[in-house]
Amino acid sequence: QVQLVESGGGLVQAGGSLRLSCAASGRTFSGYAMGWFRQAPGKEREYVATLRWSGDSTYYADSVKGRFTISRDNAKNTVYLQMNSLKPEDTGVYYCAARARGETTYGYWGQGTQVTVSS
Repeated sequence: QVQLVESGGGLVQAGGSLRLSCAASGRTFSGYAMGWFRQAPGKEREYVATLRWSGDSTYYADSVKGRFTISRDNAKNTVYLQMNSLKPEDTGVYYCAARARGETTYGYWGQGTQVTVSS
C-alpha cells in the first residue's frame, strides 16, 4: 500500500524558513514525479513544485521560484521542500503527491501538513 507522510510544518514568522519532508513507502518510486501542492483557507489547491524521482528536473510555481527548493534523498525514499523567505501568503496546508510515469494526474497524496506564516 502506497503511503506518503508529510511532516515539518509549523508556525513561523515572515522571512523565516521551514523544511517539509515527505516519506514515501509501499512501492518503488523510480520514474515517478513527486510534487508539492498547497491549499490556503477558502482557496483552491495550487501547485508548488515538482521533482522527477529518477532525475534532476525540478519545476516551480512562479510564486515560489527562488525561495523554495524541492529535493530528494533516495536512500530514505523522502522528498523535501525547503522554504525560505516565507511570506504570509505561503500559509496553507501543504500536500505531497506522486504521479506515475505516463500519467497526467497525481494518483497518490499525503494527508498534509499545516504551514502558518505570521506577519
